[in-house]
Amino acid sequence: MGTGRNSSSQDTKQRLVDGVLEVVRQQGITAVSARSVASAAGANQALVFYHFGSVEELVAQACVSATEARVALYRDRFATVATVGELLALGREIRTAERAEGNLALLAQTLAGAQGSERLAEATREGLGKWITEVRTALERVLEGSPLAELADPDGLAHAVSTGFLGLTLFDTVDPDGAEQAVAALEQLAVLVDVLDGLGPVATRAVRAKLRKTLR
Repeated sequence: MGTGRNSSSQDTKQRLVDGVLEVVRQQGITAVSARSVASAAGANQALVFYHFGSVEELVAQACVSATEARVALYRDRFATVATVGELLALGREIRTAERAEGNLALLAQTLAGAQGSERLAEATREGLGKWITEVRTALERVLEGSPLAELADPDGLAHAVSTGFLGLTLFDTVDPDGAEQAVAALEQLAVLVDVLDGLGPVATRAVRAKLRKTLR
């Protein structure tokens, strides 16, 4: 009996999570309410408060769980990236897929709502952090031995790339051509990095020495 009740409770919670995701993706975070979520989930709105305590907490948990599910789909792909160019190509692929799926839009919407909510800010940081972790790990691997390794900060770059793609999700709605131009510019930089990585040992030493001198 207890197992059945637990299963039913988990099913209801998941329906509510799916409901808030549908509302955010279709109408934006300003449309989220206990009533709109319950309607999308086909549930009584009182269950929002019974299971989550507040609409804000439901949105926060939905943001984190949905992001983890999407990141998990690409984890193996991140692990096989061998160059910065391949990493940005994967980023473009993810941006296209997630734009259709709505996860990056969800993060962007939650970010907008986070301006007045520490709980949503925390959830947005946690959700975005899942993408940042994968990007940082890939960057640490592909930059190892590169002339740029002493100059680059993988953690800072991971934050810049991940938040940049999130920002482009918002920018897409007002200037899709400008957003595409920004992605293309990043890819041009990736080509330069990959060219530097392909230099012979003598040229690599020269570049590394020049970078060290510049950093002093």
